[in-house]
Amino acid sequence: MKSEFLIATNGFESTWPSIEYGAWAAASINAPLTLLGIAEHLPSAPIDDKYPLEDIFARAVELFHEKGIQYSLEIQNGDAEEIIPREAKKRDCITVVGPLGRAPLRRFLVRRSIHHLIAEISTPILYVPQARLPLKKMLICLGGLGYEITAENLAIRLGAMSKAGVTLLNVVPPVELDYPTARAVREHWRDLVDTDTLPGRNLRMALETARSAGLSASIKARQGNVVEEILAEIKEGDYDLVCMGSQYSAHT
Repeated sequence: MKSEFLIATNGFESTWPSIEYGAWAAASINAPLTLLGIAEHLPSAPIDDKYPLEDIFARAVELFHEKGIQYSLEIQNGDAEEIIPREAKKRDCITVVGPLGRAPLRRFLVRRSIHHLIAEISTPILYVPQARLPLKKMLICLGGLGYEITAENLAIRLGAMSKAGVTLLNVVPPVELDYPTARAVREHWRDLVDTDTLPGRNLRMALETARSAGLSASIKARQGNVVEEILAEIKEGDYDLVCMGSQYSAHT
């Protein structure tokens, strides 16, 4: 994966936090970015009226200049849910998106846009409903199978620039299978990091990676339904950045 950012906007004001956050992230790791404007509906107003993309592009360019970021601008016509995955696959980059201003009925009928994007894009996605800066607290959710490593490494790079504290969360779901590894995970879920299991080794590796980057890192263990436990931890911890690595998140 390239250290490049693709920030997508369809002109809705709800996408501005993602532009702010993407600019901060790119500046933090000295990476170039592309601002992709998606004209989803051609303007029916008089020709001298401004199209929403114009205003948000003007603000973005000013921000990029302030931060000294290498950037490029693109505009494409079409549907954001189709264009964003296509462009992300071409570039093999880090994609930054925010809420696209969809109507509640559309969200109900076809799911939220972010679910579709997670399912279609294999490289890391930064979803930014609000730009919580400066970055002080991060939560990295570890599945134990290594799906999250690419996203985890990106989060640690961003956290290192801000000296953020990081919590490594491991959720052990109910395990009914009865074989040695399953029993070890079930019996030692609170101290899994000390076991010679695959999840235990991945926890130790993640902890070492975070600490070697200069971060203050700790491990949090939970047991139960994975989605419910992650949401509970997010609510309790009030984190600025949450990192989840599995594409199966799209189906939750």
